[in-house]
Amino acid sequence: MIKQWIGQAERRTVLTWMQAGLVAGYSSYFLGGIGLWGIGPATATPSLNPPSEAVLNPELQIGIVQRFGEKPGDRLNLQASPGDRLTLTFKQGDRPQTFSVQSVEVTVARQPLNPPQVQERVVLSIHRSFESAETTANQWQAQGIGVEIAQPKQWQVWGQRDRYNTPQARRQLLQDLHNKGLTTAYLQQQTLTQTPQLSWRINGQRYQGNSLQIKSNNNLIQVNERRYAGRLRLQPNAYGTYTLVNQVPVEIYLRGVVPYEIGASAPIAAIEAQAILARTYALRNLRRFSIDNYELCADTQCQVYRGLSESFPRVDAAIATTAGQVLTYGSELIDALYSSTTGGVTAAFEDVWEGEARPYLRPVVDTTAPQVWDLQRRPLTEENNLRDFLQLRQGFNEETWRLFRWQQFGALTELNRDLRDFLTQKQSPLKNFQTIQGLQVLERAQSGRVQKLQVSTDRGDVILTKDEILRCFYAPNSLLFYLQPRRAQNGTLEGYEFIGGGFGHGVGLSQTGSYHLADLGWSAGRILNFYYPNTKLQPLHSRLIFWQDPRALAARAETQLDRPQWTLFGWPIFNWSLFGFKF
Repeated sequence: MIKQWIGQAERRTVLTWMQAGLVAGYSSYFLGGIGLWGIGPATATPSLNPPSEAVLNPELQIGIVQRFGEKPGDRLNLQASPGDRLTLTFKQGDRPQTFSVQSVEVTVARQPLNPPQVQERVVLSIHRSFESAETTANQWQAQGIGVEIAQPKQWQVWGQRDRYNTPQARRQLLQDLHNKGLTTAYLQQQTLTQTPQLSWRINGQRYQGNSLQIKSNNNLIQVNERRYAGRLRLQPNAYGTYTLVNQVPVEIYLRGVVPYEIGASAPIAAIEAQAILARTYALRNLRRFSIDNYELCADTQCQVYRGLSESFPRVDAAIATTAGQVLTYGSELIDALYSSTTGGVTAAFEDVWEGEARPYLRPVVDTTAPQVWDLQRRPLTEENNLRDFLQLRQGFNEETWRLFRWQQFGALTELNRDLRDFLTQKQSPLKNFQTIQGLQVLERAQSGRVQKLQVSTDRGDVILTKDEILRCFYAPNSLLFYLQPRRAQNGTLEGYEFIGGGFGHGVGLSQTGSYHLADLGWSAGRILNFYYPNTKLQPLHSRLIFWQDPRALAARAETQLDRPQWTLFGWPIFNWSLFGFKF
C-alpha cells in the first residue's frame, strides 16, 4: 500500500512542479490573487518583502472536513468573496458540468439500497496514533499480509480491501491469523440500507453526485465560518461519507497552522521555530491519508489548520522570514514532532511509539541550567529518581505553565469503564472482567515515560505499553507519571492518583519551553538545535528526501544498479529525488 502510494504521489508531485515551477512569494503566480506574502488581486502590493530567491512551494491536500455526511444535518455553505464567483465542476452521468455561482449549500441525500448490501472489512489492529498504526502495518506486511492504514475515528490497520475482496478471502485471512495465535484481528460487518450522495441546488435545480470541485477567481472560499485559500474538492472516503479537501500551497497553509499551534502572541523566535517545524512536519507526512486520496488532516492528529479566517501579521512575518526552511537529518526531512509541554524532559520517539529510533529525538532535560538534573547520574528509569524529578518545580523552561506538573485522580469506576471499552475494542477475552484490582508500572524509559503498565483484574492481567496506556485510560495527561493508590478507611481500593508532568507525547520541541528560550534571546535555529540535536536547518530543495520507508532502502539500492540513467531537463532521474520522493 505504501509503495503504491509513493508512485502516485511522485506522478502528482512531478506534474505540480512542472506546471507551477519554482514559486517566489512575491507574485500571484501559483494561486492567482494569493501571493505567498499577502492576499489580494494580482496587481496588489505584497504585504511583506519577498525573499531574494525563489521558494519551493508544493501544494498540499488537506482534509478540512473529514467525514461530511456522518450526521443527518451536515451542511456545507460555500461562498465566494464579495465581487467574486465560485466555479463548480462536476459530472452528470458522463457529461461534465460547470456553473458559476456566488454561493452554494451542499448536503448529503441518502438513497435506499434495494437489496441492502453487507460491507465487510478485516480490522487487524486499532491505535491511538498514526505512528503506532504505521509501525504495526509494517509488521503485518513483513508477514506477507496486505494492509491499509485508515482512520474511521481511531487509527486502524485494515486488511487490504482490493486483495481480500471476497468473503472467502477475508475469512481465510482471519483463520490464518488465528491459527498463528493472532486473535485480536476481527471481521467488521455492517449492513447498508442507504447510500449517501452529495446534493446541491443551482438556479432552482437539484443536482446529486459523488464529487464536486470548487474554485474561485481570487482563490478564497468561505466554508461555513472559515475562509480557505486555494481550491476545494468534495470526494468519497472509505467510511461511507465524504471529505472536503483543500488544495493549498504549503506556505499559505502555514498561515492557518502556526498561530493555532504556538499562539499568535508567542515570542517571534518561538513562532519562527514553529513555522519551520510545521513546514517540515507537513512535507514529511504526506502519506497519512493515502487510503482516501489526500495527505493531511486539520486537527491534532496532524496539525491544527483553520485556514485564513483571521489575520496575524506577526505570524505572517515569521513565516516569511523562514520561507522554505526545513529541518533535516542527513538528506531527509526529520520527523518534526512537537508537543505542548514535556514535563521537564523530552521523550525519545521509541519511548512513546513502536518503530525505528530517530537519532535526533532523544531525551533532553528541558532546562538551560545543567545542574537541575543529570540523566546519566540519576536515570529516570528508576522509580525513586522519577518521583524525585517530578517533585522539582523550578529551573525548567516550562515551570510557569499549568501542565508542567499535574495530579489527576482516576476513580476505580472510571478506570474500570475505560479498560472495559479498550478491551472490547480489541476483542480481548478479558473484556468481561468485573473490576481492576491493581495498577503497577513495570518499566520506564530513560525519559521516565511509562513503557509497561500492568493492570490486574479479577479475570487476569493486562499489559499496556507506551501510548496504548493513554488510549486506554483518560486520567493521565502524558506517560510521565507515577501512581499512588487511594483507599477508603476500610482498605477498599477507590482509585489511583496519577501524579505527573507534561501534556501530550513529549517528543521533540516543547512549545511552552520554546517561549522561555525565545524570551532569553535564543534564535529559532538555536531553539531547534536544543530540541533536535545534530539536525540541520536548510532551504527546501528537490534533492531532499521527504520520507522513505527504511525497509525499502536496501531493495532500492540493489535494483537501481541495473536501471537506465534517464534524464529530466538534463538531471538524472534515477538515484535522484523530486520533492522528496526517490526515483
